[in-house]
Amino acid sequence: MLIGLEELKSYLRIDGSDEDGFLEHLNEAAESLCRDIARIDGELDENEVKVMRIGVLFAAAYMYEHREEADHTKLALSLRSLLFGIRRGDHF
Repeated sequence: MLIGLEELKSYLRIDGSDEDGFLEHLNEAAESLCRDIARIDGELDENEVKVMRIGVLFAAAYMYEHREEADHTKLALSLRSLLFGIRRGDHF
């Protein structure tokens, strides 16, 4: 995982541990979504890690804050713009 649970909780400004399980799943989903959009299914180079970490934090925060009414198309378009520079051309 690119983002640890404590880092994600700090980013989301969450102090307690009541939602840790949910946040772990959210973190996994955010990274998977970012990898899919960037078409990266393996190791990341140094630049890719930096950009991907921002994408994962953005995606996790969006899904957390909008969990009741998330617009996943809007999220995907935002991530596509954010990750465009590291997006790979080949499909996995």
